[in-house]
Amino acid sequence: MRKSKKNRIYKYLGVACLLLNFTACKLPQVAQRTEDTSTPENFIGNTQAADSTMNTAQTQWKEYFDDPYLDSLITEALQNNQELNITLQELQIAQSEVRARKGEYLPFVDIKAGAGVDKKARYTSEGAMEATTDIRPGEEMPEPLQDYMVGAYASWEVDVWSKLHNAKKAAVSRYLSTVEGKNFVVTNLVAEIANSYYELIALDNQLAIVQQNIKIQSNALRIVKIQKEAARVNELAVRRFNAEVLKTKSMQFDIQQRIVETENRINFLVGRFPQHVARDMESFEVLEPENIQTGIPSQLLENRPDVRKAELELAAAKLDIKVAKARFYPSLGISAGIGYRAFNPKYLLDTPESLLYSLAGDVMAPLINRNAIKASYISANAKQVQAVYNYERTILNAYIEVVNQLAKMDNLKKSYDLKSQQVDALNSSIQISNNLFRNARADYMEVLLTQRDALESKFELVETKLQQVSAMVNIYRALGGGWK
Repeated sequence: MRKSKKNRIYKYLGVACLLLNFTACKLPQVAQRTEDTSTPENFIGNTQAADSTMNTAQTQWKEYFDDPYLDSLITEALQNNQELNITLQELQIAQSEVRARKGEYLPFVDIKAGAGVDKKARYTSEGAMEATTDIRPGEEMPEPLQDYMVGAYASWEVDVWSKLHNAKKAAVSRYLSTVEGKNFVVTNLVAEIANSYYELIALDNQLAIVQQNIKIQSNALRIVKIQKEAARVNELAVRRFNAEVLKTKSMQFDIQQRIVETENRINFLVGRFPQHVARDMESFEVLEPENIQTGIPSQLLENRPDVRKAELELAAAKLDIKVAKARFYPSLGISAGIGYRAFNPKYLLDTPESLLYSLAGDVMAPLINRNAIKASYISANAKQVQAVYNYERTILNAYIEVVNQLAKMDNLKKSYDLKSQQVDALNSSIQISNNLFRNARADYMEVLLTQRDALESKFELVETKLQQVSAMVNIYRALGGGWK
């Protein structure tokens, strides 16, 4: 009889082990993908030899931008910009998540104290049993029954499959990705303020060009009026010159409006209410694009905060798969408690009569209806594949940005040289056309068209210079500079 009972127990244990093994080993099949981090050996269109020791991204922004007014704006923005400060609070949130995950794989210990009273009803099974029990005088339970207790309780999930440790590591990776996200915000903020600042002083130069051109056109209008009085031109010429002066005067108000909006864009980035933005408009004409050292493309993986952020998010996604996979395996829990309990406060600390303690362990594994766990595992794998594609896309985008800006700087330099020659030619033609017009050897329309072409060419020259400077800023951002 005992032998058959023992065999039955072994049979049940064997079935339980098989069930645990089945729940642990049969996992849903999902697709996984390994990231490709290979990059070309050099940037297309870069005429310089690849040199990993020379990289403009390593230059601090205070050295890269040598305008004291711009440096002051960037310094103030790094302290007051609202978007950056929001990102800094996200760092605190991510850090708290790490602390919470770390605490999950440590034992939970609670202290508990309580008091209560309990009276059984006489006409119940429990009350009748107590009334009919033969208890010697002085040993019966007090009525109503009081209850006092104080003790400590602990519970601990043993991290057999490193589920909790991997969850903590994933939280750490996400915290570090948030740090890189903050660095990316800083990079973009520095570049955006620099671009807006240079746009502002370009508008100042365009306004000065317009005002200078108004003087030239007003002088031409005065000459036309004198010519009319001498009957050398008709009223049509006077009206056309006057219309051109009015058109140019209206342009200055459009530029002034753009100046106000650009100033306020800078004020917003700096985190302050609208006010005048101090700048040096004279520095725009002498601005020359920096000699950019691109380094090698693989350095983008270290210098670009967005690439590093994507890499850390991928690492966290891989750890999430391990966490999801561990949920299929049995979990081991241990609980314990120790304390004192008595129906009278004076007996509460009597040892060993009032002492209580407990120690228990349990193993639990999912067996039936594991759909939620399967869904979590499949979702974690899909997110890991997403993270791979996002990482590869971020690297590709970083490389293309650098190549685009390199080509832009080269083409704009050639364009600026030609436009400078065009401006010089048109400036000299203004004086020539005026002299010819005075001597009745040129039509007034030739004078008008020459002045209009000269104004447009000067505007285009300023725009080209602005694009050159903007490319200088954007190549610095594309290489990963500005956040150090």
